[in-house]
Amino acid sequence: MLRRISSDSVKINRYLGLVTKQQLARATVVATTHTIATRRFHTRPVVYQTKDADAKETKANLEKNTKATSAEQKSDVKAPAAAAAPADGAVAKKEEKTPKTWKETIKEAARHYWDGTKLLGFEIKVSSKLAMKLAAGYELTRREKRQLKRTTQDIVRVVPFAMFLIIPFAELLLPVALKLFPGLLPSTYMSSNDIEKRARSLRKTRGSVSSFLKDTVNESGLTAPTSITPEQRQQFVEFFDKVRAHGEKPSRELLISVAQMFKDDLVLDNLSRPQLVAMAKYMNLQHFGTNLMLRYSIRYKMRQIKIDDRAIYAEGVDSLSLTELQIACASRGIKTHALSKARLAEDLNNWLELRLRQKVPSTLLILSSAFTYGEADDLNSHYDALEAVLSAIPEELFHEADLEYAHATDQATNKQRLEVVREQQELIQEENQQEEESGHIIQVKDDLNLDEEEAKKEEARGEAQRAETERAKEFFEMSPPDVKEAAKKTDSKA
Repeated sequence: MLRRISSDSVKINRYLGLVTKQQLARATVVATTHTIATRRFHTRPVVYQTKDADAKETKANLEKNTKATSAEQKSDVKAPAAAAAPADGAVAKKEEKTPKTWKETIKEAARHYWDGTKLLGFEIKVSSKLAMKLAAGYELTRREKRQLKRTTQDIVRVVPFAMFLIIPFAELLLPVALKLFPGLLPSTYMSSNDIEKRARSLRKTRGSVSSFLKDTVNESGLTAPTSITPEQRQQFVEFFDKVRAHGEKPSRELLISVAQMFKDDLVLDNLSRPQLVAMAKYMNLQHFGTNLMLRYSIRYKMRQIKIDDRAIYAEGVDSLSLTELQIACASRGIKTHALSKARLAEDLNNWLELRLRQKVPSTLLILSSAFTYGEADDLNSHYDALEAVLSAIPEELFHEADLEYAHATDQATNKQRLEVVREQQELIQEENQQEEESGHIIQVKDDLNLDEEEAKKEEARGEAQRAETERAKEFFEMSPPDVKEAAKKTDSKA
């Protein structure tokens, strides 16, 4: 301040011509001296204090930033997925907060049904060619047969489904109808969510049914056939003596030999109602109705599985895709969720090995699959399940089987016959009581016989081979003129 005043006075006096050169020099020295003193005693400490405060603040901020950076790095190293989860959750929350409008919902549903209609039209076009091929006498592959069957079922379902689309405001009742009748919707109109929901429901049902069958296995009605030999009777007695009396584990050969004695029809005819209902649920069938209706539906399903087993065995499991493997295993009660293609192929090969090569009844295989649902890791578990199913025969059914073996070997006693007749009479009375309680009797002609049908086919196949062999022998025994006459007759018939 003094410097400014002195300099200003000097400038004014110099301007006015009142200051000499000596006075000007003296004033300059005084101003400089005051300036130096002011800087020394006032300005410098303030500057140093400011620099120290800035340095401390900078150091503190640097330490904070270093700690924050190290903490972020540690959190990123420990849980990178956890850091990404909130972001995904935030995105999901944002999506949930913005639901679709009714216009977008209607537009999306219309597009979905339009795509399903186009897909159905394309399948009808393909299946019509397959039908013409079949009518021309050509043999269809398993994949072609399934395509033709699926399209035929979709065409049948379209008729009631189209009524909901044609009648005004009838589509409002469509969810109710689909809830009551799940099979009403054609396969081309089903979304991926519907398919996944059905698969989840089936897995849940099979899990509960599996535990139920394990708990009520002593009610199993297994009856051995009457057409046995003394050697088979000895194997039967040996198996149950090992399992029941001594608690030993039978050999695999003995287990298969005993399993071959039990036929599908005899197993189904002696299953109790709770087990019939459980088996129908496990096979994804309707579980309503009398015992006769349940047996008929199960027999029909078993018949389809037998035909499909032969088709897969002829073409090979390797020819199936992943989706076809999942469908084939699911129809046989084999677990399919979260399994690789190699595992599914192995399980299906095990089924075909037991069913076709070792002639184990499919009913026993279904029960064994239910026993080991979700727990079968290799082929040994299937054999263990068969042992559990066969060794759980109740006493009254064991008496009936023992009587049949005694009949076959002419060793039956009147006491055995009396016990078996009483037990069968109790079963008949129970079925009649169920029909009376239902209020109406539904007559179902259960004329499907799985075992006799297979035996008839094998017998017809053997007769055809024998007839062909005889014709070949006759042809080779003919003389040359006779061969010419036979050829002329064949040409004239053609």
